[in-house]
Amino acid sequence: MRPWELFQMAMATVRSNPLRTVLTMLGVIIGVSSVITLVSIGQGTSKSIEKQYEGLGTNLLTVNLLGNGRATQLKYEEIMELEGTAGISGIAPTMTRNSTSIKYDRTTETYNVIGTNDRYLSMQKGEMGSGRFLAEADLDYRNHVAVIGSEVATKFFGKDDPLNEEINVNGYMYTIIGVLKSKGSNTSGTSLDSAVIVPLPTMSRDFKLGSIRSAYVEAASGDEVSKVQAVLERYLASKFKSTSGYNIFNSSELISAKQTASSTLTNQLVAVAAISLLVGGIGIMNIMLVTVSERTREIGIRKSIGAKRRNILLQFLVEATLISGMGGFIGLVVGVALSLAWPYINPSQETSLSINVGLYAFLFSALVGVIFGLYPANKASKLKPIDALRYD
Repeated sequence: MRPWELFQMAMATVRSNPLRTVLTMLGVIIGVSSVITLVSIGQGTSKSIEKQYEGLGTNLLTVNLLGNGRATQLKYEEIMELEGTAGISGIAPTMTRNSTSIKYDRTTETYNVIGTNDRYLSMQKGEMGSGRFLAEADLDYRNHVAVIGSEVATKFFGKDDPLNEEINVNGYMYTIIGVLKSKGSNTSGTSLDSAVIVPLPTMSRDFKLGSIRSAYVEAASGDEVSKVQAVLERYLASKFKSTSGYNIFNSSELISAKQTASSTLTNQLVAVAAISLLVGGIGIMNIMLVTVSERTREIGIRKSIGAKRRNILLQFLVEATLISGMGGFIGLVVGVALSLAWPYINPSQETSLSINVGLYAFLFSALVGVIFGLYPANKASKLKPIDALRYD
């Protein structure tokens, strides 16, 4: 029997009972579409992590001081001593006070206040929308100046120019010298758009904060990161006489750790989705076994007029593969459509990724049809012509 004739017979059988065919394909459709969607979510998350960290670069180290007593506290001048060390291109210590009351005219809102130095902006890859950023003179003279985020500017001033206006920060008046361009959240979840940035020494005095809690340390290049991290660890261990009381985070390590966690979760979810394909294959096998019982008379008659065992085997195998393949194709279309329609599922909107994953899932679904259709097909091929007489 020719392949085309086998395909036509399989299509005729599939069309003869469309509802049963659709229900049989449902497990395969869900399995394939789930695989595509979940892989897209995983890859999209990894791309999102990479893009988020690209904003800071991979040569940035973050030092967090736990502040469990005087032994684990550093002053601004102490951490800045390291800036002349080989391999370190800049240090930006920070003090942060969340949900601080900010007032302008009759409007009062709460925003995060960040005390830092003039190196902070370049390390955060931020850009000025207007005005200027902090300068060394602002730190030396403890000037009451502030750089505000785009959201803060919009809230207090709308479309008006906020430069040289004064805002009340925790009871002290600060003159606005600059407005940042909108950037969104950084890797720590802090949004510069809703922040007020002031000179660190000024904030330390006004907020009565004696020591810094964190600092960004920028290595001269990605190759120097490990060396700079070792220098920081030795310096802090020497200062605190202990290896506890502080944490040093490497951007490259954080990227790797988050991507590994994302990849592991994706693999687990894909494994669960693959089970749907196997369940769909079992459903196909069950329906094909029912079909064999229903068509025993047909099989016996065909054998009595000369049909060979391999013809019956191929006929039922093609039917099972066709049902599974059609389900896989529908699942491919649904999965790709979902991954491209919803930015949450596939933030990077990579069409090629979704299609490639879909093609592999489609081929696997066809293979599932072959594997689970083999037993019913083999059972049908073993029927004898006399079996046709057992059914009216």
